[in-house]
Amino acid sequence: MLSFADVLAARDRVAETARHTPLEYSHTFSAMTGSEVHLKLETFQRTGAFKIRGATNRIATLSDAERAAGVVTASAGNHAQGVALSATRMGVDAKIVMPEHAPVSKVEATRSYGGEVVLYGEDYDAAAERAHEIEREEGRTYVHAFDDEMVMAGQGTIGLEIYEDLPEVETVVVPIGGGGLISGIATALKGRDEDVRVIGVQAEGAASAPASLEKGEIVERDSVETIADGIATRKIGERTFEVIRERVDEVVTVTDSEIAVALTKLLERSKTLVEGAGAVPLAALLAERFDYEDDEVIVPALCGGNIDLNVLTTVIMRGLIETGRYLRLRTVLKDRPGELERLVEIISEQGANIYAIEHDRAARDIALNDAEVELDLETKGPDHVEALIESLEASGYEIEVLV
Repeated sequence: MLSFADVLAARDRVAETARHTPLEYSHTFSAMTGSEVHLKLETFQRTGAFKIRGATNRIATLSDAERAAGVVTASAGNHAQGVALSATRMGVDAKIVMPEHAPVSKVEATRSYGGEVVLYGEDYDAAAERAHEIEREEGRTYVHAFDDEMVMAGQGTIGLEIYEDLPEVETVVVPIGGGGLISGIATALKGRDEDVRVIGVQAEGAASAPASLEKGEIVERDSVETIADGIATRKIGERTFEVIRERVDEVVTVTDSEIAVALTKLLERSKTLVEGAGAVPLAALLAERFDYEDDEVIVPALCGGNIDLNVLTTVIMRGLIETGRYLRLRTVLKDRPGELERLVEIISEQGANIYAIEHDRAARDIALNDAEVELDLETKGPDHVEALIESLEASGYEIEVLV
């Protein structure tokens, strides 16, 4: 099993490639939660995510023959970039298999770091199968995204940094995909102080760890569906499972809506851009998915910031909807002069801002003398949304909330 000594040894190997990333106190999230929140900003890591730590440590331990044959891996994006850059810096040829629907930004970034990209399969697991075929066909060394002790040890250097910068830390919250990150961090923290609590978080649509821990063996999902593509794996690893079972105190889950809210709040209040997987620890804290004391010193590990811009647009919109900042509704008006103006006046009186109006006289499910209207509105929160709808309904409108 991964040891504390493995993590200490990894620190020296990754020091020249990986950055010691900031750990910043957050007034905003401390006030929101009543705890003392410090954000581990691994978003400032080279390649934008923690994966370069594990990739560097693994490639650094290759034999001369293995370096000459090259490496291969599978990744949804962040591990791909870490392997590509690490291999390029060490003069090792890297071939990386990515899911066909991997974010374009991550595919292009991987190529820019010097990796040869092969697009294959619907998800990480399918891509991994193809990567293992290449491993056998070409004699390359497979650099696993998480289920490798040298990779886990590299990721664990984050835990060493957290404890070095904040020795009074009480709880560290870490996302779980395959489990490499939390295995390394938990090993590092427990090696420094057994009393530091480590909380793992998975997206509900890709949660295999809770069922695996409950059953006592690895449980594989049939499919995954989450906006947190960086942790969208169908199962955790065999090696990581053993470490999680022994060294992680609790594993919880969050919804995509909760992830979107956390991501939006990080953007708006902390001016910090994260990807879905990076927002998962904060989402668990804000949604109170685990118990904590007042003034408890908590570190959410924001593991990456490589979010595709198209995905970002969708997630921001989802976050605004969940926090009552955006509303789309439908109603029916009499098709006569002044009716639309009357509706707009009520909305204006309630202080909502209109983004867009769609006015349709030809909708099939309304009377011939009616018109269907859909409105996109900027609102100020759940209470404002409720007051607006109540005002419209009191004025005789039947309101259907679309989002």
